[in-house]
Amino acid sequence: MFDPALSLAVDEDEVALASPFLKCLVRLIRAQDSYGAWEGKADRELLAAFIITKEQRRGIPIIGDPDPDVLWRLDMFYTAIGLAIEERCGLMASPIMELSREGFGRVLFTTGRLVALSKTLRDVHRFGFETLRKLAGAGTKLVSDAIAAIETYPEVARA
Repeated sequence: MFDPALSLAVDEDEVALASPFLKCLVRLIRAQDSYGAWEGKADRELLAAFIITKEQRRGIPIIGDPDPDVLWRLDMFYTAIGLAIEERCGLMASPIMELSREGFGRVLFTTGRLVALSKTLRDVHRFGFETLRKLAGAGTKLVSDAIAAIETYPEVARA
């Protein structure tokens, strides 16, 4: 039986997987696979850890220390943002992340002397997105914001 809602979700996922940001994130994750464990997995499977439903989010305590898997996902997400910035403008933008044990902090992206992007992090232990489309949208928006700052102050970004 054909379910139009399921078909729409699959189509949205395919569009999201084709976005430049998710392609960059998948490349980064595959580059971390030193033993070939993820070689046969589809991109959707690799990104499944980034998807957290509302029910799953409710099951995670409000206060808690982020576990290593969550910290790895957070690192991959923001590193992919830095790589996407570099791909679009040619300037290296590495994330500088400062986190407290409780999961609060800040991430900065600098190029030259310019802070191209600054984002406050909170509830890191609950880090994730409801859908692949929201994951792609969040990453794309952060990349676009950083590119806008770089284009506004190109001399400072290249200093």
